[in-house]
Amino acid sequence: MDDVDLKLSIAEPLRSIDSELWDKLAGTDNPFLSHAFLSAIEEGGAVGGNSGWNPMHVLLKNKSGHLMGAMPFYLKYHSYGEYIFDQSWADALNRAGGSYYPKLLCAVPFTPVSGPRFLALNDREDLKKILANGVIQLTNKYQLSSAHINFIQPGDNTFLNGDEWLIRSGLQFHWYNDGYKDFDDFLANLSARKRKNIRKERAAVNNAGIRITRLSGAAIKTEHINDFYRFYLSTINRKWGGAYLTHATFHKLHQTMAEKMLLIMAELDGRIIGGALNFIGKDTLYGRNWGADLDIPFLHFEACYYQAIDYAIEKRLHKVEAGAQGVHKLQRGYLPVKTKSAHYIANKEFRNAVKKFLEVEQHGIENEEYHINLSSPYKTAQRE
Repeated sequence: MDDVDLKLSIAEPLRSIDSELWDKLAGTDNPFLSHAFLSAIEEGGAVGGNSGWNPMHVLLKNKSGHLMGAMPFYLKYHSYGEYIFDQSWADALNRAGGSYYPKLLCAVPFTPVSGPRFLALNDREDLKKILANGVIQLTNKYQLSSAHINFIQPGDNTFLNGDEWLIRSGLQFHWYNDGYKDFDDFLANLSARKRKNIRKERAAVNNAGIRITRLSGAAIKTEHINDFYRFYLSTINRKWGGAYLTHATFHKLHQTMAEKMLLIMAELDGRIIGGALNFIGKDTLYGRNWGADLDIPFLHFEACYYQAIDYAIEKRLHKVEAGAQGVHKLQRGYLPVKTKSAHYIANKEFRNAVKKFLEVEQHGIENEEYHINLSSPYKTAQRE
């Protein structure tokens, strides 16, 4: 198929795109790329309106109008909720007399999870290249400062033009299932000190009278969503952050994606006092949000990390992704993993300046990863 047979267009609300066609491109492995998840964020009011996230999804169609490719894009007026921090770039360009915002962003809003960003029919690389080139054309057409593709999956950077796209690395912490029979089998692979510490933390939660319940699918009720949103707000308030996700967003997710949700709820004296929200992928459990009414020692680790590991072992999932950052996860069996994002800067001089910044930053990340691995809690190296 020649490029002339294909045409780029923009769809603003995701509901204007047929869900079956979108999901055919996105696949079913990663729940965050699904039409249901992205629609819930839009229809729940987390993006759009005055949020600074304007939906601007890029579509690639053939001359018959059939959808051949797509990318979840947003016109951004700030850099909040991305987990790829480029505010210093914005400050530098503004000081130089330029304007960094608005910018184009391909991402799953408020979700630091790597996955497909170039959604191409049959995963065709030629279509992905057309989409990548099309993003540059759109950036220049609308005279925007930049375009960013956050948390790209491994391999998707190989077809991006290295003279135009800059690749940035980051670090997260993931837990890998090495064929463990149960949680004790996992613990047996840790050093004695780490094993003892985890058992101590789990025992402390149990001795505090906490009862843990896992809920998914029809077991999740409206009152559970209401409870969890209260916990979510409590975490936001403690961290002095902004509540990106709305009450309506959580209810939309519950209505359309309950089978992909895993709520881990903590109960004390018959009252639910905390919880963690996860999403279930094909071979991965994704930890997303957490909160609690009461500050109970080690409850965060139990609800977010140990219960996730328990579930992954039970369901034979390959790994658990525990969200952004957090060196403390290392001591609980989670290992450092590099993430990648791609950035197109329209102004060549500014692009060169950002490139030099990224080269220095990359050395720092590699050094950090090296020293973190020296403190691995495992007796022997774990495989991915």
